[in-house]
Amino acid sequence: MRDKRTPLVVGLDPRWDLLPFPFHQNRSNPTPRAIAEAIAEFSREVIDVIAPLVPAVKPQWAFFEQFGAAGSVALENVITYARQRGLLVIADAKRGDIGSTAEAYAEAFFRLAGSVPLSDALTVNPYLGADSWQPFVAAARERGTGIFLLVKTSNPGGADIQDLKTGDGRVFEIVADQVESAAAQTKGACGYGIVGAVVGATYPRQLAELRARMPSAWILVPGFGAQGGTAQDAAGAFDSQGLGAIINSSRAILFAHRDNKFAAVASANWQSAVEAACRDAIEQLRSETTAGKLV
Repeated sequence: MRDKRTPLVVGLDPRWDLLPFPFHQNRSNPTPRAIAEAIAEFSREVIDVIAPLVPAVKPQWAFFEQFGAAGSVALENVITYARQRGLLVIADAKRGDIGSTAEAYAEAFFRLAGSVPLSDALTVNPYLGADSWQPFVAAARERGTGIFLLVKTSNPGGADIQDLKTGDGRVFEIVADQVESAAAQTKGACGYGIVGAVVGATYPRQLAELRARMPSAWILVPGFGAQGGTAQDAAGAFDSQGLGAIINSSRAILFAHRDNKFAAVASANWQSAVEAACRDAIEQLRSETTAGKLV
């Protein structure tokens, strides 16, 4: 973040139906393998554009896994390419299970391929209880990686469970306290631990409250951009130095060629629209949040 002077992370959610026209040319009735190859090519070209601008990418596992074995191959190919371009990789897979199964998931994402794990961080669903995410913490500590626990998600339905009140507070507040405890025990030199939280920009008041409640935890903020969250909505996630939060934008950048705002640059090529949308998001965050203090 300091090197790139931005907390923006680009989510890689390559939807076949939204890819630019060149990827659909000569691919009528494509096989799963052909689609997987196309989304991998698209993702690599996006990475070429954004690598000089942002610190990390966040591939969404489902958009690759839906194409079976070919999708998994495509995903690993994209991850390898992102690393070659100097980007960190946050695996958005929302894994969560118990016992040996949780340990197996942790091994899958944090296994060492040479000296490099598959992902630098992983999103984890903690709503099976503490024993569903503690194996991921243990693996992350061992491998020098990190996790983000879902705390207050950006979707409207998240409130059905997360906002339920108990004698100890709302459910998401209880999870947030667990995140802070684990983060405080693993603090690094930057003042933050290896356990972070996912909190949506679509709930700006709770986002600011949770920043204060979890002073040792990085916050991964979805919902910025296509889901309606603004830079101002995300401002409460940062500390006074512009750290503590990473802000994800996916569709608004990947498919900027479909946005009238970037129509003029998209007429040259879709990659120009991606770059323009990425720079626009970076500037919004610099202008509306303390991320402007990053050096």
